[in-house]
Amino acid sequence: MQINISTRHGHISDETHEKITEKMEKLSRFFDRINSIGVTIDLEHRDNPVVDIDVTAKQKEFVAKSQAGELMISVDQAVDRMEQQLRKYKEKVQSRHRNSGHRAPDDVGELRPETP
Repeated sequence: MQINISTRHGHISDETHEKITEKMEKLSRFFDRINSIGVTIDLEHRDNPVVDIDVTAKQKEFVAKSQAGELMISVDQAVDRMEQQLRKYKEKVQSRHRNSGHRAPDDVGELRPETP
């Protein structure tokens, strides 16, 4: 899994970079086929940073965006939204596989004893 963190209109510290990377790595608990994660942090308005998370997983893209008073609060909110999307998609895929499997046999194909 590849994680790219980029910032606009400013820089983040190495410590903050590591914290964000750790949070992004935890997303694989919700869906294990994640190919890449892109995080864009916009610091144009320092009092309201904007965080965009783009996740590519198994030919599907997910996007979560958040804006809050502090950077880590924005990151947490965006991660929560991404977790919800990944959880919902995983449930959808699992239910599709459960329902498309073996079905109960119909009366048409069943063997019946012959009557003389």
